[in-house]
Amino acid sequence: MIKIDHVSFGYTDEQEQLHDFDLHIGKGECILLCGESGCGKTSVTKLINGLIPHFQEGCTLQGNVTAAGLSVANTEVYELAKHIGSVFQNPKSQFFNLDTDSEIAFGLENEGMPPEQMKERIVETVSALQIQNLLRRNIFALSGGEKQMLAFASVYAMSPAIYVLDEPTANLDEQAIERLRQQIILLKNQGHTVVVAEHRLYFLADIIDRAIYIRDGKLLHSFTGKEFCNLSDERRKELGLRTIRQTKLDLPEVTCSEDKVGLTVTNLGCAYKKGPNVFEHLSFHAAPGEVVAITGHNGAGKTTLVRCLCGLMKESSGTISLNGKVLKPKQRQKAGFLVMQDVNHQLFYDSVWNECEQAAGENAEGTQIETVLKQFDLLNFRERHPMALSGGQKQRLAIATAVLSEKKLLIFDEPTSGLDYRHMCE
Repeated sequence: MIKIDHVSFGYTDEQEQLHDFDLHIGKGECILLCGESGCGKTSVTKLINGLIPHFQEGCTLQGNVTAAGLSVANTEVYELAKHIGSVFQNPKSQFFNLDTDSEIAFGLENEGMPPEQMKERIVETVSALQIQNLLRRNIFALSGGEKQMLAFASVYAMSPAIYVLDEPTANLDEQAIERLRQQIILLKNQGHTVVVAEHRLYFLADIIDRAIYIRDGKLLHSFTGKEFCNLSDERRKELGLRTIRQTKLDLPEVTCSEDKVGLTVTNLGCAYKKGPNVFEHLSFHAAPGEVVAITGHNGAGKTTLVRCLCGLMKESSGTISLNGKVLKPKQRQKAGFLVMQDVNHQLFYDSVWNECEQAAGENAEGTQIETVLKQFDLLNFRERHPMALSGGQKQRLAIATAVLSEKKLLIFDEPTSGLDYRHMCE
């Protein structure tokens, strides 16, 4: 179904991203692409769906890629899209409409499907994926996880032979991950070919046919599903992969401290414009040096809370204090640093080094920036444009700028979504 024959690829002349990459995938196979951040997983997915070379000017490409019997390089992208469906790492980048129903119908409209048939297909999609809660909604009102599910639904509606999923669980909670797992099983049972590039592995381990391990742009190992499930923890860590088995978190309950030192949130409520409160009567305390985790299902209000804490949103009720002083939104913006769920929104400069200099401010010292970049495995990319980095590398750069800002309140929204095991531990 997919043949990648001895492909070498570079986004520019200077650096090769993939070296003599050779991979054949059979009809109905479910394949996992895994490896550390920046190893080339996303580049492989782009070779399959045609983003390489069709949307990659100035790239170097040797070798051949065929998918669903079509030469990827010599077939128009709209023709490829009839056979290959893609869910990108950042689902927002593939939306074309303002409401969810139109988004699910968008691909079918472009294919010129008759309206009655289109309506039937949308009803089938909603029923099969159990996404009734996503209908008739504004796309901007969806959480990150809900956007991910909508992107999957818009592809499923077109029923392509091949599905290419790039980090599909990046913004999903446990329930949504289980739902995605069932959806992938459904695709397998329907005979579709599925290629998943992913760092989170536990939900896939027992349903994949093969795991393709990539390092520095080379296919280093091909494991059968059984071999992959039987990897020891030592071997898995050696390969830089996250856990293959699901873990449980069990923490004792704590009471809210009355201490004035640190961050204190009292009876907080927050709403979008004139809508109802997303949450209300929320109180907690965090002492200096303490790490607080905010958990909850997709759409529960986690991102709303962190936006409010760092002053990007105004509270509708309650107060936020730092060391006993109540802070208004503008004061909170100065006191805190937020690493966003989508870090593309906060990388502005033309090189990794300049991005760090800007974050460190007037007191920036070259040695300090060098130390932090080294810590996050980014020193070799100091002159690279931030937008030319992989998803995981961008994530690490945003976290590095947070560290360099030396703010008293650091807030991370889904900071590990694009990170491999080693960088997650770091």
